[in-house]
Amino acid sequence: MIPINVFWDDEAKVWIAAGKGIGLILESESYDDLIQRVREAVPELAKENGFTCTGIEFITQNRQITYISQE
Repeated sequence: MIPINVFWDDEAKVWIAAGKGIGLILESESYDDLIQRVREAVPELAKENGFTCTGIEFITQNRQITYISQE
């Protein structure tokens, strides 16, 4: 499971996704667009960095966690 922190930047008015372990930083004005971009980018970055991606764990500001399996 790859953990990704997702938060709203009120100053920039964008959603940001950050995955420190795999070097992911993405931003988007739309939450749904950001999630889709993360779903596409994480498996590729995980592979490039030698990680096995069994799923993505989205951690949001209010600590709700969503698991998305990559299988």
